[in-house]
Amino acid sequence: MEMKHMVPEPGTEGMEGARRATGVPSVDAAPGIRRSLHAVADPEVPEKASRRKFTADYKLRILKEAESCQHAGQRGALLRQEGLYSSHLTTWRRQAERGTLQALSPRRRGPKARTPNPLTKRVATLEKENQHLRHKLKRAETIIEVQKKISEILHGSPEPKDGNKS
Repeated sequence: MEMKHMVPEPGTEGMEGARRATGVPSVDAAPGIRRSLHAVADPEVPEKASRRKFTADYKLRILKEAESCQHAGQRGALLRQEGLYSSHLTTWRRQAERGTLQALSPRRRGPKARTPNPLTKRVATLEKENQHLRHKLKRAETIIEVQKKISEILHGSPEPKDGNKS
């Protein structure tokens, strides 16, 4: 029986029996069959995790199933099967105790959409009209002042009050 003496690749000295990172070829791999260092991403793992949303019907069904578990370990098996945590059950029970099916529905995250105030448009219109009327009033007051001055000039200046006429 002939034993071949293997020469380790550079950088792998002292790594006998150690685990390799994904995409790193093994020391004893055939030279033509080596994998590239650029491993393809696993197609089953999403690039960005999305938040799970559970419907009210699903939550109620799981709560009923969890309550019907009689033997030790059944509830844990149910949670593992559904991919849930015990905290989900606790939260959902509290929501159910608090009240309605509405409490069990998933909530939309983020800032709440503001309902437009129906009076906002009316207020803006009235303010614009008010400003226009103020401008008109100022112009009318200016015209009245000018008319008074013209009237005084045309009818002559008022007579002196001291009674001396010359």
